[in-house]
Amino acid sequence: MRLVFLGTPQFAVPTLESLAVAGYQVLQVVTQPDRPAGRGQQLAASPLKQAALRLGLPVYQPERVKQPEVAARLTALGPAAMVVVGYGQIIPQTVIDIPPLGIINVHASLLPRYRGAAPVQWAIARGETRTGVTTMRIDAGLDTGDILLQRETPIGEEETAVELGQRLATLGAALLVETLAGLESGAIVARPQDSSQATYAPLLKKEDGLIDWRLTARELCHRVRGLLPWPGCYTGLRGQLLHIWKARPAAGVTGEPGTLHPTQGRLLVACGEGTSLEVLELQLEGRKRLAASAFLSGQRLLHNEMFGEVGE
Repeated sequence: MRLVFLGTPQFAVPTLESLAVAGYQVLQVVTQPDRPAGRGQQLAASPLKQAALRLGLPVYQPERVKQPEVAARLTALGPAAMVVVGYGQIIPQTVIDIPPLGIINVHASLLPRYRGAAPVQWAIARGETRTGVTTMRIDAGLDTGDILLQRETPIGEEETAVELGQRLATLGAALLVETLAGLESGAIVARPQDSSQATYAPLLKKEDGLIDWRLTARELCHRVRGLLPWPGCYTGLRGQLLHIWKARPAAGVTGEPGTLHPTQGRLLVACGEGTSLEVLELQLEGRKRLAASAFLSGQRLLHNEMFGEVGE
């Protein structure tokens, strides 16, 4: 089968690699233009571009996929199907209409739940215990196309969004190969989504990481695990921004939410509904990430001191 592949992030790489191993003919890899990255703001290729070059595949990087010349170029290639994995731009109808078998998307949730840009992060942040991957035909809506295949998987109690994303990328790659084989043979019957069951996973914003200590300790642990790698969860301490990278529910302290209880190398914090959180790893802005015991040795926090707003 002749394919065009559109994608950008690391999540898309296992799928492209699986297509190459399975013997599919990838005519073109379409990815975002190189962007400034790192402290030096040097132009850097997307993870998918790097993988495509490593596999010897041709790369195309239009600034906007809606430009008329993009549809013309992809039409001339004559693909039977296109594959989209985290491309980062809305695909216009002029491109959707090109391949006879449609454009197949690998989405990191069990649609119609968690439509949107950050399904892995929000599934964990909202306390889900199961998730999965879906292959679907793209239409003009936001992750609203007909479902082709799905695979479910549990979310580990301590699994972070980074770890889960890696697992789902591998699961999605295998599911995409299975989907293409099923489409070729006619074995797959697409089914519409039940939009009444839809939930959403919007693009993450910096403010999503600001900790509300009125939440329960368990709810906060979900957010700490889920909002990775960005924006992470953060609060204020003595007027400085403080990231909390790892935490777990604990017992034994009470008080106004956000009240600190440092004791014997452990940092406990009072949370909502009488619960408490043990902070395991944290980082002051501009400093190194530290275990709580090392942080307490340097900071000398006071009992009943409080985490506050950033910049307070």
